[in-house]
Amino acid sequence: MTYTPYHIDGEDRDSPWLITCDHASNTVPPDLGGTLGLHDSDMARHIAFDPGAAGVALALGRALGAPVLLSNFSRLVIDPNRGEDDPTLLMKLYDGSIIPGNRRADAAEKERRLNAYYRPYHDALARLAVRRDDTAIVAVHSFTRQLRGRPTRPWHIGILHAYDSRLSDPLIALLEAEPDLTVGRNEPYPGHLPGDVIDRHALHQGRNNTLIELRNDLIETEAAQEHWGERLAPMLVQALAQVPE
Repeated sequence: MTYTPYHIDGEDRDSPWLITCDHASNTVPPDLGGTLGLHDSDMARHIAFDPGAAGVALALGRALGAPVLLSNFSRLVIDPNRGEDDPTLLMKLYDGSIIPGNRRADAAEKERRLNAYYRPYHDALARLAVRRDDTAIVAVHSFTRQLRGRPTRPWHIGILHAYDSRLSDPLIALLEAEPDLTVGRNEPYPGHLPGDVIDRHALHQGRNNTLIELRNDLIETEAAQEHWGERLAPMLVQALAQVPE
């Protein structure tokens, strides 16, 4: 099978929603030898991808009748949710793990990876986003409950946003009304990096947007991922209806 740096599920779905999963996969492409020299246990960790996020994104897309764009390369290969000039675009050390396959990656190799993986992903996202004038982008991510040597994170879900919180504000209010959830605004980390997916494809065009971070131990199984997709879909619809025109 020919390698492609992204996958689109439901490309023919006509919906204002566009779901992205920027860290969907821990795949290392064949032209990198299929490995970055890390143990399988490290490649199964959050450092390589967002565990469970792809399943949630797919379930959310089905529930909303929306296309879903999923990356098909590990964030350790090159991170599609960073600007091209971001120093964390191509990581050589992440949460205590040295990335052997990146140790000698120079400017030329960075440019090659941008052209081979990163830019095709963003081109596909841009193409999907312009299909409608009312596109609303929802980026689905997951976070680990505890980084090495750090405190446990208390949130079940975080909603991240930059200066445009039109969609995020009502979504947070709806989530906070759920008695079983601890909700973070711009947690477990700030919600905006220059050149990231939301900045590049939503903020500059004035599109409604939000970024959802789910704690990855809550979405380990297909059933849990389906549950969260179906739970979030009606909240997103309700939140969008509250956005001022």
